[in-house]
Amino acid sequence: MATGLTKTQLVRHLAEKTEIPNKTAAAFLEELADVAVKETKKNGVFVVPGLGRLVKAHRKARIGRNPQTGEPIQIKAKTVVKFRVAKAAKDAIAPKK
Repeated sequence: MATGLTKTQLVRHLAEKTEIPNKTAAAFLEELADVAVKETKKNGVFVVPGLGRLVKAHRKARIGRNPQTGEPIQIKAKTVVKFRVAKAAKDAIAPKK
C-alpha cells in the first residue's frame, strides 16, 4: 500500500519551496487546520481554492443491520463532515480518457 507525506515531510517541503523556516511552515499548517475546523463548524463550509471544500452535512436517521446477527437496528441522525475535491484537482489527478 502506498503511503503519503507525513506531517514532518509536508512541513519540510513547504519550508523548502517557500524558503521559510520549518517552524513557520508548521505554524502555518496548524493555523490552516484550525481555521478550516472553525469555519466549517460555524458556516458549514470551508474552501481551499484549487483543492476542494470541507462541507458539514446532516445525515438522516435510518435503519441499519447488525453485521453479526443481521438484526435491524436504528441508527441515529448525525452531522458529518465531507471533503469535496475541486474539479481542477480532480482533473489533474485522474484525467478523463
